[in-house]
Amino acid sequence: MDLKKRIEKEVGGRAPEEVYELVVDDSRTSDGELVGLTDEYKELEFLSMVNIGLTSLAKLPSLPKLRKLDISDNVISGGLETLSQKCPNLTCLVLSGNKIKEPSSVEALQNLKSLKRLDLFNCEVTSQADYRESIFELLPQLTFLDGYDQDDNEDEEDDGGDGPGDDEDDEDDEDDEDDDGSEGDEVGLSYLMKEGIQDEEDDDDYVEEEEEDDVDDEDGAVAHGEKRKRDPDDEGEDDEDDD
Repeated sequence: MDLKKRIEKEVGGRAPEEVYELVVDDSRTSDGELVGLTDEYKELEFLSMVNIGLTSLAKLPSLPKLRKLDISDNVISGGLETLSQKCPNLTCLVLSGNKIKEPSSVEALQNLKSLKRLDLFNCEVTSQADYRESIFELLPQLTFLDGYDQDDNEDEEDDGGDGPGDDEDDEDDEDDEDDDGSEGDEVGLSYLMKEGIQDEEDDDDYVEEEEEDDVDDEDGAVAHGEKRKRDPDDEGEDDEDDD
């Protein structure tokens, strides 16, 4: 799809200043130049233009709030000074799969003082001896190059770490856990109270059974201790036997 039409499709009915993220990967430029994007997109923070046939950044508009730019798999070989002029607050730049051949080609990025992450993977420059040392020396503001710092520690955020809104999600998760804990406490308390009531009922039943047993024992004792009165007929029978 033509790049300009793709941008219009992705933006939809929104005003340009209401667009904060824009992804137009795999669309096509007519002459390798950037078209369809203007200074009106002043609130844009994330822009992805992967594999669109881009050869130049000369027509990149001013995007003062842009933080991450992914222009990998294009045909860019230089002209990176435009980025420091148009996107001064970039923190992450992905140039992998482009025609960057020499470390000097990225020297223009020195003016991007906030740049912390740079990706040149699959660029020709990565095959040079002391490539990493050269880039870190040219761009001392960098923390990560191709996903690793100078001590070869991996960039955890590069693997899908915190993004916009992640902190809020974490807070929501904590709130959910707290709610679950409260519900669990309530259930536990309710269960203990129920158990206590049941124990009291069982004790009452036990006392009643003891009382009944005591009554039965008393009745039996009285019946067993009473002397049976002799009937007059029994006495007559005894007299006849004596005769």
